[in-house]
Amino acid sequence: MSSTLTPDGYRPRIAESAVAEALSYMPTIVIEGPRGCGKTWLARHFARSEVLFDQDLDARISVSAAPGEILRGEEPRLLDEWQLAPEVWNQVRHASDEGHDTGKFILTGSAIPPDDVTRHSGAGRITRVRLRPMSLFETGESAGEVSIEDLLNGMPVAVARPEISFEQIVDAVCRGGWPRMLGESVRTSQQFLTDYLDEICRTDITAVDGVARDPIRLRRLLESLSRNVATTASYSTLAKDINGETGINRETASEYLRSLERLYVVEDVPHWFTHLRSRARLRNSPKRHFVDPSLAAAALRATPDRLIRELDAFGFLFESLVVRDLRIYGQANDADVYHYRDSDNLEADAIIEARDGRWIAVEVKLGGQQWIDEAAQSLLRLRNKVDTDRVGEPAKLLIITATGYGYDRPDGTTVLPITALGP
Repeated sequence: MSSTLTPDGYRPRIAESAVAEALSYMPTIVIEGPRGCGKTWLARHFARSEVLFDQDLDARISVSAAPGEILRGEEPRLLDEWQLAPEVWNQVRHASDEGHDTGKFILTGSAIPPDDVTRHSGAGRITRVRLRPMSLFETGESAGEVSIEDLLNGMPVAVARPEISFEQIVDAVCRGGWPRMLGESVRTSQQFLTDYLDEICRTDITAVDGVARDPIRLRRLLESLSRNVATTASYSTLAKDINGETGINRETASEYLRSLERLYVVEDVPHWFTHLRSRARLRNSPKRHFVDPSLAAAALRATPDRLIRELDAFGFLFESLVVRDLRIYGQANDADVYHYRDSDNLEADAIIEARDGRWIAVEVKLGGQQWIDEAAQSLLRLRNKVDTDRVGEPAKLLIITATGYGYDRPDGTTVLPITALGP
């Protein structure tokens, strides 16, 4: 239980500002996200002492045997992977009530524990910060010349063609934003991700709620989800997509996906509910996404060479990459990410909505003038359909591409390569 400093090789994270702000006004913060996304490294950037529950069996035992000792140390004190010693939740909650100190504890968690563990609310004592795998800006593959803040403020866009190539974007999708894979080859990264998924299927999925899951069926469900990433595929569709004797029904698919959500592996995009001028009905199905597109590529065993040959399939994975980054950048600007679809089959791949009501409609395209023109027409139809008297005019109608220049079009839409986007 030693005092720690920033680990060697730490790369700054966008979520640092959210953690620093939370520590300034709350006794305890919980950094949540999938295993391997960098929660411990981020927490150590702020912590003065630590307990690593995933490495220290004695520490897990002492939570019950000597609860006061486990909380004793320089503050902020890191309690890493706290869900492995769930009794510590109430101990931290009570300790957070003592005095009026802020910045006392940092908890990290890679799974949402059973509901009864946190049934005693941490309201007023504990706040949460979501951490995802690294964005292209954090890995250094985006220059971040245009920020989400700029776009929400309606600033003009003029960006030169980025130096990064299309092939490098494909590599980025396959490698993902996993901190420990920085500098590694795509081949090494994909082996890491294969092992990652195997571990989820063998142990993590059962450990998260104590319910035994069939690893073979779960692996097939992950493959089905990967084939349907960035779509509104229903539980029934996912179940039917699994063939053979190891197939599952709708209910089982739903249960498995809820467990994957609790592991922060799956993160669907909810529908944007808004006011329309037309009689079209809003559809409320979420869009299916992994927390990082590399998980989908790994589940499908899709190499960069294969994806370059199958650009239709890569288009969905690229959309998932964009959604990942929009969520990270949006969080830094107090904005959420949704998608839009109505009964007239008009869609928008993403809607970024700030707390104050400003919003951006986004279409994602690999590139090509024909596809950009079609995306622009779709966004303009959406703008005309939304009741802007109630929700206001969009700050931007944005077409995010894999490569190319960034510019404002005469029709009021904006084209921007993902490698120029930042928080």
